[in-house]
Amino acid sequence: MSQFHELINRNTPTLVDFYADWCGPCKMMPPILKEVKNELGESVNILKVDVDKNQKAANKYGIRSIPTLILFKNGKIMWRKTGVAQAREIKNAVKQIA
Repeated sequence: MSQFHELINRNTPTLVDFYADWCGPCKMMPPILKEVKNELGESVNILKVDVDKNQKAANKYGIRSIPTLILFKNGKIMWRKTGVAQAREIKNAVKQIA
């Protein structure tokens, strides 16, 4: 959990994907996140958090549905989306706060 807090408190935007292995829509996110990372490179960190293994983090951020994406910068929530997000939408959110 300390590494999680270290990452979200950075000046570089950190996108956290809250997911579960059994979640069908969650399985659609990896190729989308890969596209985002390939295009934006070091200007964004991407972190995947399994809600079943990290219930404390899921509870802290009020994760009720998955996938949920939260974009942090300097420890603050800058953008949040529940459900499958398209790469363009994610990239636009990152670019607005970078």
